Amino acid sequence: MNTEKSEKGGFYQPSTSKELLPHPPGLVQARRHSTGPIFRKFLVLGSFSLVFFLLYNTHSISFLGLKKDKKYSESYDSYIKRIEEGYLAVPSAESALAASRDYATHPHLAGAVEDFQDAKDILALFQSEFGISTPTTEPIYPAGSPESREATLSTTSKLSKPAAWVDIYYPVMNTGNADGMVVELLSESDQPIWKADLLEDGDPRDETAAKYKHSVPPFHGFSAAGEAIGQLVYANYGTHDDYNKLIGAGVDLKGKIILARYGANFRGLKVQGAAEHGAVGVLIYSDPRDDGSVTVENGYEPYPTGPARNPTSIQRGSVMYLSIYAGDPTTPGYPAYENATRVEPTNIPNIPSLPLSWANAKLLFEEELGGVPEGTKLNGRVGSRKVRMVNDVDAKVTPIWNTMVAIPGHIKDEVVLLGCHRDAWVMGAADPTSGTVSLHEVVRGLGALYKRGWKPLRTIVIASWDAEEYGLVGSTEWGEDFADWIQEHVVSYVNVDVSVSGSRWSTSASPSLAHLIQRSARDVPHPTDAQKTLWDAHFDVGPYEGPVDAEFARMWDKMTSDEPRIGPLGSGSDYTVFLQRLGVASSDQGFGNTPTDAPYHYHSIYDSQMWQEVYADPGFYKHVAVAQNLGLLTLRLTDSLILPLNTTQYALELDSYVDTVIKSTYREEILPDLFPLRRAIAKLQDASFELDEEKAAAEKAFHKALKKISRARNPRAIRRIIQWIKEHLGISAPEVQDLRFGAFKWMSSMTESSFSEAHICESRGKGPLSDFIQAAKRVRAANQKLMAFERGFISEDGIKDREWYRHLGVAPGKHLGYAPTTLPGLTEAIVYDEDRELAEHEAARLTALIENLADFLEV
Repeated sequence: MNTEKSEKGGFYQPSTSKELLPHPPGLVQARRHSTGPIFRKFLVLGSFSLVFFLLYNTHSISFLGLKKDKKYSESYDSYIKRIEEGYLAVPSAESALAASRDYATHPHLAGAVEDFQDAKDILALFQSEFGISTPTTEPIYPAGSPESREATLSTTSKLSKPAAWVDIYYPVMNTGNADGMVVELLSESDQPIWKADLLEDGDPRDETAAKYKHSVPPFHGFSAAGEAIGQLVYANYGTHDDYNKLIGAGVDLKGKIILARYGANFRGLKVQGAAEHGAVGVLIYSDPRDDGSVTVENGYEPYPTGPARNPTSIQRGSVMYLSIYAGDPTTPGYPAYENATRVEPTNIPNIPSLPLSWANAKLLFEEELGGVPEGTKLNGRVGSRKVRMVNDVDAKVTPIWNTMVAIPGHIKDEVVLLGCHRDAWVMGAADPTSGTVSLHEVVRGLGALYKRGWKPLRTIVIASWDAEEYGLVGSTEWGEDFADWIQEHVVSYVNVDVSVSGSRWSTSASPSLAHLIQRSARDVPHPTDAQKTLWDAHFDVGPYEGPVDAEFARMWDKMTSDEPRIGPLGSGSDYTVFLQRLGVASSDQGFGNTPTDAPYHYHSIYDSQMWQEVYADPGFYKHVAVAQNLGLLTLRLTDSLILPLNTTQYALELDSYVDTVIKSTYREEILPDLFPLRRAIAKLQDASFELDEEKAAAEKAFHKALKKISRARNPRAIRRIIQWIKEHLGISAPEVQDLRFGAFKWMSSMTESSFSEAHICESRGKGPLSDFIQAAKRVRAANQKLMAFERGFISEDGIKDREWYRHLGVAPGKHLGYAPTTLPGLTEAIVYDEDRELAEHEAARLTALIENLADFLEV
């Protein structure tokens, strides 16, 4: 579990110890090693300094085909540029297409045999691309075992070459029994007069859809087993507002079965809202009104004949109450080991639910609710006859498999994490195979660099998460398992999920990553237009035309903007535990649907390889563009001297978050005095401006010190120093020829007791070595502040009613699930609780949190 203190204790407390950098309470103290603290301080500074010296002197290294030429001297920027160019040349449409045809032509439900085989296939990919020898015993470890713990924890200590492994977690999950699923309309004598066909048709023109149409029955993950009988009530999207409108109109939902359409909020919250109002069951269907222009009504043929929705397609999916907590429902806040103590879940439904096709829902509208035009109005109409539904699911402890690889960096204790989930509801050509394919190309690109001599500055860990579809289970269990390690070492998490399901590229991220993402996207070519960049794909639209439903059009206009923007992260993918529980700056990206794209058959058998090749990404150029951008983000987070995290952008955005709170307030008398909060934000902005100046000055000082120390001459001493560094720091330095680094000559004969920063500076005076180590320390200090910034929004008390979420800056909306709510504690106290006293409390603790963060950020 995490050890961060609440914001009341202060983000930063002055330390009387002689640590190089005081650790704020939100960070975990580094574990002590057997050698003395003075020696360890020197190792950190010495390794940091030497690493950058070696990287900046790349003129002596044979890399990426460069010849060893003493006359050739390239700058570090040129070195990085060559690395990036080398990476960008690797991802290819041909490779992406082949990978998709491997992964997306069979089912891989979490916990299934096929899912385990895919986990091992990804393991083999990692081993092949990073030159990892295949051990005689498969590196597949039960979570919590010494082998599993060592695999992750060693990445920031003694790991000297890439390693890959699989962690097994043991959550409780359910599976559906197709023969036991029932939706039927009853006569007055309670006899069935119509029974829904709860299967997709599996049109033979889509071969994989036809082949696997019965492989994963349509059901809801974490849904409650049981039978429900009641009259039908249509609840539109089943949002918090929709239910309030029905209650306000005098509709009694007790004992009723809710019919709701997908969209607007997370499906689990539709069930949660129904249960809270006394409903006994929920049916959720896919409505063609949400398909934009591409509908049968507009003259388009249904898939696979044409681009419109296949009317028998059914969206499976989890109905976990995601806004309360993510991961295994029986182990909230701690990892799901095989022998874990389990609790009664509080984030899953207690009433049954089932997914429906439009073909079945349409008949219910016609038979019970007055037809499609009339019945689809939120008018509170109640069906005259009863509907009987049966949800037959079996819940049990089920093994899942996270496949991991670590590439140790020169600076081992700073980690960039990159991940995509692997499991799907059926084949999942878009979700998540498109993301897996883009990740596959990233691995190929980084592997090619590694084989040609590159070693990352920071450590990279790449994950293929499992059981995301059930409720972000694999990533959450790993995050809870290694929470302390993550908070101490991970500088950023780069997520990809659905990389391609439509025409428009979009991204969401922590505000500190916005400028980095924009720059990277502008350095990646547009997938289909050579005159544009990936950033320009913010405005791309699909190829089809036609009128759209008025309500859908209003929702689309509300979600989109005339200007490209990088919005905050809500939930619904694997970044959740890292950002909103542990405080790691995170990002997510991909090409999504527009109203003029072919409808995406989300979680259906028709999320297939054929649909992906014909409609989503003909040629697979978008898969490649996402891979290129993911790789650039990873490389720039990894190899930048100063971490490319923009705290000022974040601090400035906080003002807009307060503006949103004010705009969301229905009753002004509930709104607390927000001036202290505004003042704290201004203080944070000032501290961030000063940090910006310090970042630039620290990097400049480092360059200056480097030039001075490079003028020394003593090749023999250099060879001794490199060998000493290898033995004592575990850094495998690249081959070095004629490095002018004689100032380190004395290091190899020093005793442990004399290894201290003060001794170095005193014994060497104010010379180049002392200046260089001071400059390296200054860079290190700036990076520690940057890495800790997102942690500063973490409160151990969490958010009221859902304490698993600890980020007071952003969280998934309490009644939204997917979409974010900024300043969630304060917003919900005003908008939902309508409690002035609670709102004042939330404003006060948010103010204290931000003030402490500003204090810590001060240079």
